[in-house]
Amino acid sequence: MSYRAPLNEMLFTLRHAAAIDTIAALPGLEDSNFETAQAVLEECARFNSEVIAPLNHGGDLEPATLANGEVSTSPGFRSAFEQFGTAGWQGIQHSLEHGGQGLAKLVATPCMEMLHASNMSFALAPLLTDGAIEALMVAGSEEQQARFVPNMVAGKWTGTMNLTESQAGSDLAVVRTRAVPQDDGSYRIFGEKIFITYGEHDLAENIVHLVLARIEGAPPGVRGISLFVVPKVMVHGDGSLGERNDVWCASLEHKLGIKASPTAVLLFGDGKFPVGEAGAEAAGAIGYLVGKENRGLEHMFVMMNAARFAVGLQGVAVSDRAYQKALGYARERTQSRDVAGSSAPVTIIHHPDVRRMLMTMKAGTEAMRALAYFAAATSDRAAHAADGDERARSQALYEYLVPIVKGWSTEFAVEIASLGVQIHGGMGFIEETGAAQYYRDARILPIYEGTTAIQANDLVGRKTVRDAGATARAVIAAIRATEEELGARSGEHFDVIGERLGAGRAALEAVVDFVLQEFNNDVRSVFAGSVPYLRLAGIVLGGWQMARAALSADEELLGEGADQGFLTAKIATARFYADHLLTQAPGLGTAVVAGGAGVLALTEEQFG
Repeated sequence: MSYRAPLNEMLFTLRHAAAIDTIAALPGLEDSNFETAQAVLEECARFNSEVIAPLNHGGDLEPATLANGEVSTSPGFRSAFEQFGTAGWQGIQHSLEHGGQGLAKLVATPCMEMLHASNMSFALAPLLTDGAIEALMVAGSEEQQARFVPNMVAGKWTGTMNLTESQAGSDLAVVRTRAVPQDDGSYRIFGEKIFITYGEHDLAENIVHLVLARIEGAPPGVRGISLFVVPKVMVHGDGSLGERNDVWCASLEHKLGIKASPTAVLLFGDGKFPVGEAGAEAAGAIGYLVGKENRGLEHMFVMMNAARFAVGLQGVAVSDRAYQKALGYARERTQSRDVAGSSAPVTIIHHPDVRRMLMTMKAGTEAMRALAYFAAATSDRAAHAADGDERARSQALYEYLVPIVKGWSTEFAVEIASLGVQIHGGMGFIEETGAAQYYRDARILPIYEGTTAIQANDLVGRKTVRDAGATARAVIAAIRATEEELGARSGEHFDVIGERLGAGRAALEAVVDFVLQEFNNDVRSVFAGSVPYLRLAGIVLGGWQMARAALSADEELLGEGADQGFLTAKIATARFYADHLLTQAPGLGTAVVAGGAGVLALTEEQFG
């Protein structure tokens, strides 16, 4: 089956979880109202279902190929990318000044979800281009913005992120790529970068690489890293393209999933394309410093943060695609009689455990989506609120949410995609059914753009300890307020949701207290529980969003012409989430507060 965007669910989440009307009230976002969002989402759904989604399975079978340093993308990708750019989808959230549509990140977020659900391999090129645009808009000079950003917004050029190297992994302190200053203010870049998504391809006429490198004489470690913009093809002052820069694709990785996205090893300054004067002295890719010397990691964090949010959204997207696939199969596959008795075999959706798995997929996807949209709205407030204090609070909240959206959503996506395979039974293990692709594609999500442990360590150190828990406690206070609302509603569902949410909130509160109390006393034990803390935060914040959705659905049920089936399903799904997922929170809290000793109990030799 092809992808069908869950428009009703997305629009409900925009209205209630993300309060889109309050976003449209912010200065500069007046056009980002619900009516505009609905029109944009409807067209986006059509485009993705007709143009992008049909290429997903074929790309998995026929990945990108490399010959003589040049990459040919999967059949159909080049035409689809041209249509994507021409239709303006790359520019939804980018400024009118640079050719974008100037809409809120909140409006762009469901569009991004649709793109990733349709074809994750394809969507990685726009994802990284968005991040590169953001980095240049924050740290780049006006000249760099004018030279590179408009064509990226227009979908004519793409962007990449060049961080790690073979000896570095996640430890960017040991990056070796060199930047040699030139008399004209440019730099010659020499080095190798690995795991560069869409580092080489045939989709666009130019690729704008953002590269971390060390200027000669820079301090050691991360304090000596600078950021450079290195175009694949040189760009003249008038915007026209010049000669090929000295950037060479040495190889493509062979991967478990997202096979159609070319993951490149790039050589900078290898001499394959000497730029400028002829001869060996012209080796070295020409790059331009972005921002200040030795502040490259800080500047790159703008792109990394954007990418981390987007990868979390990929978790939502692949979960929804896996759920749609599993639901379709469960409605069609006939096997075994009903446990309560039936005259003949029934479709497997009648079996209780299949129902449990489908409900886990459905509830988990809705919770992740609501939290991601809520975070997007928070980002818009951070950028556009008229009041400076509100901007600062919103920025702190968004930064607290990003590692949760990234880490929890991607880990959960792997579980959900695995359930999709399980619902298919043996046929799920057969590639032709398509369920396995979602599982394989999902598996990279907790790894790239910072592993789950990196997100969890960030949640502990930068997002909880650094502000003495102020942001975490503000979130906890908001959850308490929702508990009070639940207590004021009549009905068993709201009583149970409130009770489960309260227990989850209490567990989260205890963990935040533990982290703050023990960080300076027993830091290893604190970090031993960092991933369980992240998972706990995701489950509780997801439960909070599901509770808010249930309250909103209950209110809408009183309105004229209410969609009874959809709204009662929202409440029932929130109840399932409370019973089956929120109930995990106290156990995770115990694992964080009391589990460090067990994690650290063995010596290295005792591992065998």
